[in-house]
Amino acid sequence: MSAASKTRNVLEDLLRDGSFKWLLGKRNSFDVDEEVERSPSAEKNWMQELSPIANKVVNRCSKILENSSSELQEGFYQEASDSTKHPSRYARNFLEYCCFRALALSTQLTGHLSDKGFRRLTYNMMLAWEAPASTGQPLLNKADEVVSVGLEAFCRIAPAVPIIANVIISENIFEVLSSSTGGRLQFSVYDKYISGLERAIRKMKNNSESSLLSAIRSSRAEKILEVDGTVTTQPVLEHVGISAWPGRLILTDHALYFEALHVVKYDKPKKYDLSYDLKQVVKPDMTGPLGTRLFDKAVFYNSLSLSEPVVLEFPELKGHARRDYWLAIIQEILFVHKFINKYKIKGVARDEILLKAVLGVLRLQAIQDISSRIPAQYETLLMYNLCDQLPGGDLILETLANMSNLDDNNDSRAGNGMHSMSALDMVSNLGFVFGTSSNTSHESRLAVGEISVGEMTSLERAVKESKNNYKSVESAKATVDGVKVDGIDTNLAVMKELLFPINELGKSLQSLAYWDDPWKSLGFCLFFSYIIYRGWLGYAVALMLIFISAFLLITRWFKQGRPVEEVRVIASPPMNTMEQLLAVQNAISQAEEFIQDGNIILLKLRGLLLSIFPQATEKFAIALLSAALVLAFLPTKYIVLLGFLEIFTRYSPPRKATTERWTRRLREWWFSIPAAPVILERDKEEKKKK
Repeated sequence: MSAASKTRNVLEDLLRDGSFKWLLGKRNSFDVDEEVERSPSAEKNWMQELSPIANKVVNRCSKILENSSSELQEGFYQEASDSTKHPSRYARNFLEYCCFRALALSTQLTGHLSDKGFRRLTYNMMLAWEAPASTGQPLLNKADEVVSVGLEAFCRIAPAVPIIANVIISENIFEVLSSSTGGRLQFSVYDKYISGLERAIRKMKNNSESSLLSAIRSSRAEKILEVDGTVTTQPVLEHVGISAWPGRLILTDHALYFEALHVVKYDKPKKYDLSYDLKQVVKPDMTGPLGTRLFDKAVFYNSLSLSEPVVLEFPELKGHARRDYWLAIIQEILFVHKFINKYKIKGVARDEILLKAVLGVLRLQAIQDISSRIPAQYETLLMYNLCDQLPGGDLILETLANMSNLDDNNDSRAGNGMHSMSALDMVSNLGFVFGTSSNTSHESRLAVGEISVGEMTSLERAVKESKNNYKSVESAKATVDGVKVDGIDTNLAVMKELLFPINELGKSLQSLAYWDDPWKSLGFCLFFSYIIYRGWLGYAVALMLIFISAFLLITRWFKQGRPVEEVRVIASPPMNTMEQLLAVQNAISQAEEFIQDGNIILLKLRGLLLSIFPQATEKFAIALLSAALVLAFLPTKYIVLLGFLEIFTRYSPPRKATTERWTRRLREWWFSIPAAPVILERDKEEKKKK
């Protein structure tokens, strides 16, 4: 008999003997707490280092594990590291050890999510985690004085039951669940969330075992995650080219299927496989009658296997939440298969990775089921979507891949209470079989969880670093949004103020180049000519960069802690609608003139290359030949020196008259070059339309 079968028999015996009576009881949890507190065994196992709530949780864990508190302590001392056993951290770490071991055993009971006692147990574990030491007490919600759970406790205990949360998205799940209760999670909301999870699992199991999959059954044992388009008032429309057809859309853990609806039955499903590397593109799109793009309610899909892209429309009266939901879950399945293919994950590890995406979709369905407030961004509740957005999300996935490739004989086995259990270890006890490797024995499964007692795993560290960077990015985005102003004239005024130092520098250089002050211009030319001649130009640039760096560091030192100085801009008088339209028209006209001038330059260069004006072409060829000889035989520093002197001495008193004369001749030569001819032809399709 396998270890899993033995464990399940033990759990069933415990139920018959009444050892799990607290799990099945209908009474209030505080009544149960009083019973535990009054029982002789509780007094015997009471630990002075732990708070009352932590003692009650440890006593419950000892009942589940059929071990006394002293036996659990002995196991903890044998398995834990010295830093984990440090007195300052002992209470919380020992509590985690007991919780992880108890959860690994209690979740093997089929249907544990539906058990009110199990929900109360996991919630009380979070309460105890916040106040593990002997002086600690559960925290109250300031709004209504109800006992509640904070973010850290949820993110530490909830991932120990992979269906409830995981390390990557636990913080976002908590924010959604606690949004209406002042940022702390109450048991009533938590209980509804677990009920929603149970319904989502039951729905997936029923769909996967129903006739929906009869036409698309495969050796991959695909699980149906979502179905839409079965209600006539909410159809799904498939657009291919200019044709559109209503039908039923089915998403599995491997592919997307669309069944066109005929009079009384559905057509043979079209399969859009998400599991192979076909360069798939999934993104939001717009649709409308006769090819117009009016309604932002569609999903665009394309891949190498399709001759033309497909657009799936999700009509609804208001907003595009339905489309956003489908876009998120389709991308989640696509991203997880890209991840699997990238790191070539196979076998049990592949099932574990794919299951994380499936559980993410189930959590999203549960939150939708219990909350009238739909989350603004579905992607934040799906781990592979989130990793695609987070800065450093690729490092999180790389860490996850390394964890998935751990040796099955690693010390972090399921029997080791120092680690939480994996998703695959838990999922078969939810009532369905998952993955192609599910027939393997329990002992061969991937058993390394995402959290470890008293320590941060590599995955937790990667997630923490990424989210810290994300907060910095969001803070920077907020500053960007705060400084955006409306109006062309106002934006030009802001830009003029920001470019003021550069404008002043340009004016100074222009003054030197035009020899407004001959002595300053002469000194400038002699100084930089000497630097170029001695080959010190690189050192001069390096010195300038060092000066800028020193300026930045000195500024940071003296301005540390001081408020940031605001850029003060004198706003121009507000313009009415007509003035704004005229300003836009003027800007468009200037842009058009700029483009025209650019086209004329290109056409004249084309005329030179094609010798439309032979005399100009000969002079241009001679100029290019002279430049080539100079570049070939003259050292680089002398070329730079000649270029510098040409620019900064052309308006000096000895050269000013000659420069003006040669500038005039060059302008006349340029104007004498004809532009290459251009013929505009109408497109054939445009001719037909006209």
